[in-house]
Formats: sequence, C-alpha cells, structure tokens
Amino acid sequence: MTGFARAAGTTGPVQWAWEVRSVNGRGLDIRLRVPTGYDGAGETARVALQRALTRGQCQVTLSITRPETPPRVRINETLLASLAASVARVPLPPGMSPATLNGLLGIRGVVEADEEPAADAEALSRDLAQAASHLVADLVAARRDEGRQLGAILAGQIAAMERLTRAAEDCPSRRPEAVRARLAAAVAALAGAGGLDGDRLHQEAVLLAAKADVREELDRLQAHLASVKDLVVGGGGIGRKLDFLAQELGREANTLCAKAGDVALSRIGLDLKAVVEQFREQVQNVE
Repeated sequence: MTGFARAAGTTGPVQWAWEVRSVNGRGLDIRLRVPTGYDGAGETARVALQRALTRGQCQVTLSITRPETPPRVRINETLLASLAASVARVPLPPGMSPATLNGLLGIRGVVEADEEPAADAEALSRDLAQAASHLVADLVAARRDEGRQLGAILAGQIAAMERLTRAAEDCPSRRPEAVRARLAAAVAALAGAGGLDGDRLHQEAVLLAAKADVREELDRLQAHLASVKDLVVGGGGIGRKLDFLAQELGREANTLCAKAGDVALSRIGLDLKAVVEQFREQVQNVE
C-alpha cells in the first residue's frame, strides 16, 4: 500500500524532521537515509516499521538542521590591559619594535568566542525515537485509510467473479443434451473420416466428454473464492495469500476457456479472466 507521514520538531538549537513514504511491494523493504552519526535513530525507525508492517517498499529520511549563527567574540580587557602594562615595563633591546595591539590580541585567552550551546545528545535521541514511533503510527493510519477504499474495490471484483462462476455453472452449453449433441457431432465427423472401428470411436467419445467437462474447474473456482472472502473478512497480513489465490483463480479461468466447447461459455471464461487479472493487480496493494 502507498502512504506518507512526516514528523518534525526541535531539540535545543537542532531542528529535525522524519519522513517516510511507502509504495507497493511483494515483501517488506525498508531503506534508510540518515545523517552521519544518527544510525541509532535510523535503526529505531526500522524496528518500528518491521513491527507494524509486513509488505511494501518504505523510504525513511531523517534531516537534521543546526543553526549557522556565527560565534560571539569577546575581548578579555583585563588580561589585555595587564599584558600591555607588563610589556611597557620591559626594556627593549636595540632594533626590537614594541608590542602592537595585533600581537597582543593573538595571545591565547585575550580573545574568546562564546559558541552556541550544543544540543543535549540524550534529549535529542529521546525526541527522535518518540517522533519515529508517531511517524510509523501515522503511516499505518494512512495505509489503513487506503485499505478501506481498496476493500470496496475488492468486494466488487469478488462479487463479479462469483457472478461469472455462477453464469458458467448455469450456461446452457453445459446441459446434458447440449453435451450429447456436441459429442454426437464429433463422433459423426470421426466416423465419416473412415478407418475407425467402434472401439476407437468409443475411446474418442470418452476423451471428448472428459475435455468438455468443466465441473472440476468450477468447483475449484468456488472453493478459491470462498477462501478469498474468508481472508478479506478476517483481515490481517493477507496480501501474499490473496496473491497466491489470485494466481490460482487465473489458472482455473484459463482452463475453463481452454475446455469451453461453446462460444457462450468461452465468453464467460474470458470475462472471468479479465476480472481475475484486475483483482490480482489490486491485491498487490494489500498488506
């Protein structure tokens, strides 16, 4: 399922923001993009997603912004005055210039820089972990909203597959008299070819009858549809199971089309294949 969530905040002078995007996927694939030094926060988000999700490709991003204010410069005037007085009292050798202000300012301790206080690492780690938890909860809520909309679509497709299966069950071409008529025509065509004895004609008739019988395919279609409905009602992590059942439904629909000896039944089978394919595409969005 697709979804998006964002969580942002500030810890001391540090501004941070979590973002997560999820798209369809057969399994659970989590990809992290976090700044250097924040691997622990990324793993916290990964674990939370692994506990909450079973399918989907998730892209998690953490951005950190620190203030770029220049440090405040302060001159230790007391120390500078003391140094200037001490230098003035020192007799200079011939050829040596007296100390200048530039030289005195270069002495360690005369010029001091007051930097912005750094964020508390423990507080930042705690805030990022809490935000990651809220982020995952919001993503799950977004995916659940999409799931409710998808449920209505799947329900319509399941109803359509059931209707088409019943139509195949009730198709006039499956009535005994219709099957006998087709077999009689096929046997007559074989007999007209010449060179076939009665036993061979009987064998061919049996084969034609077996090929024309779609009872087994219809039974499996009904069983698979019953399983699909049970899964949808039960909820939970059903995406992979529905994907498997969609493949089986497609297999039975293909066989139904192949064995259909009548245009009407063939059309029903083709319509069923189309709905099954639509169902299978939507199932990829189900967790």
